[in-house]
Amino acid sequence: MTALARPTNGRMIGGVCAALAKRFGTSATTMRVIFVLSCLLPGPQFLLYIALWVLLPTQSKTSQAAW
Repeated sequence: MTALARPTNGRMIGGVCAALAKRFGTSATTMRVIFVLSCLLPGPQFLLYIALWVLLPTQSKTSQAAW
């Protein structure tokens, strides 16, 4: 597992789903579908997304792999 940071490329809105997908080893599309399906259930999904958007650091270009 990698450190949790929002990537600078491959993100749609805030990069939260892309960061979670990279962390857990799935595709970003899969994580986005899971998020959309979870919105059908009651709960604070949007608030959690916004909180992660604010709290997660942006991945710096120096910490990315050179290959």
